[in-house]
Amino acid sequence: MADQLIIEVSELAKRYNREWIFKNFTQTFRSGQTYAITGPNGSGKSTLLQVLWGQLPQSGGKISYVKNNTAITVDDVFRYVSVAAPYMDLIEEFTLTEQLQFHFKLRKPRTGYTIESMIGKLYMTDSRDKQISNFSSGMKQRVKLGLAFFTETDVIFLDEPGTNLDEKAFAWYKENLAEATQTGSMILIASNQKSEYPDNAEVISMTSYK
Repeated sequence: MADQLIIEVSELAKRYNREWIFKNFTQTFRSGQTYAITGPNGSGKSTLLQVLWGQLPQSGGKISYVKNNTAITVDDVFRYVSVAAPYMDLIEEFTLTEQLQFHFKLRKPRTGYTIESMIGKLYMTDSRDKQISNFSSGMKQRVKLGLAFFTETDVIFLDEPGTNLDEKAFAWYKENLAEATQTGSMILIASNQKSEYPDNAEVISMTSYK
């Protein structure tokens, strides 16, 4: 992806009631880079990602989004990002094929990807007409990751991406993550497991922003 997107964060802070989840967070995120947001459970990793992709408002500080020197409003950020997180829901009544068709009516797939090739790349050909409600937790997580990886996007947010994945599925995740790093997208991974992000990721510890 040739287009360059920058997320500029200055003195960012978030609190719930009187508890500060994080504060004084300053960072520049750039296209083509992978960032690992680390820290123990409860350190604010997921909250930071939700603020960055525009789901939660910050309690202080500033965020700016710029693509090719043009500002993006926070209300339009969703057009430029893909998200995979364990707490996000798929449409349980849909079959796998219907879920993919629905998603890619709203978003553009990566070049060369079709619904058929995505099902094959998910290793779910035998489950293409199976309802999502009948999928295991690991299968659902793989679909969520696939939707993020297969979408033409500027930023990929992955929150605890290895959740519910067995050894084979985790190897699949690492393979697709490696491919995603070659697309020019910015990738942010919230994790307290080093195996979930590549060795060349820029590591940002949330314990530094308490």
